[in-house]
Amino acid sequence: MKRLVILYIVTFAVILPLDFLFLGVLAKDFFRSQVGDMLGDLKIVPGIVFYLVYVVGILVFVSGSDGTTWKHAALYGALFGFFAYATFDLTCLAIRKHWTWPAAFVDISWGAFVTAASATAGAVVADMVTGRG
Repeated sequence: MKRLVILYIVTFAVILPLDFLFLGVLAKDFFRSQVGDMLGDLKIVPGIVFYLVYVVGILVFVSGSDGTTWKHAALYGALFGFFAYATFDLTCLAIRKHWTWPAAFVDISWGAFVTAASATAGAVVADMVTGRG
C-alpha cells in the first residue's frame, strides 16, 4: 500500500506541472494558432479531476503492479499516453470543425511523453523509498 501511495503522489506531482508548463506556456501559442477560439478559459475543477483520475489509470494500467520496472513504466506509460491522448485528438478531428492534424500530432506526442515521464518517475521514486530500487 505504501508503494501505491508514493507512486500516486509522485506520478501526480510530475504530470501536473509538466502538463501545465507545456499547455499553458510552451505550446499555448501553437494550439491557439491551430484551433483558434476553441480554446476557452481554463476550468480548474474539471482539469484537476482529469489529473486525479488519469493518474489512477496510469497506476492501474502501467506502474501499479509490484513487478513493474522503470523500463516497463516508460514503455507502457508511453503507450497508455499515446492511446489516451489519441482517443481525445482523433475524436476532436472527427467532430470538431477547427481541430487540426498538426494539433493532434503534437498533443498525442506530448501525451505519450508526459505519461511515460510521470509513470517512470513515480516507479523510480516509489522503488527507492520502499527499498525495491
